[in-house]
Amino acid sequence: MVDIVAFNEYRKKMNERIMDAGNMNIKRFWALDSRVYDAGALDVKTKELLGLTTSMVLRCNDCVSYHIVRCIQLGFTDDEILEALNVALLVGGSITIPHIRKAVETMDSCRAFEVNDPGLKSLL
Repeated sequence: MVDIVAFNEYRKKMNERIMDAGNMNIKRFWALDSRVYDAGALDVKTKELLGLTTSMVLRCNDCVSYHIVRCIQLGFTDDEILEALNVALLVGGSITIPHIRKAVETMDSCRAFEVNDPGLKSLL
């Protein structure tokens, strides 16, 4: 199982370390990354699914885990997430199967965390 709290703590710690380095290009890129997921012509939920599916095709497990947590925070059901993963499988092919495993493991960890500690909404 993915330790959702440890994942979040590591991500937060390293993000702070990188931001404290003061590199303006990194700061600008990360600011853009945050703004891209704001509501616009597409709503936040749609953009999050786009982030998940593209992360799957690019085979970035950290990104997949991040987007799974966000999808669950935004209220997606497991069936909705699995449909998005199915799109990624079609586009990315069988090479995405290990990342689907990671996505489902993260999804299961989030659901277990929600049951035991409703604080999932405050993570990330």
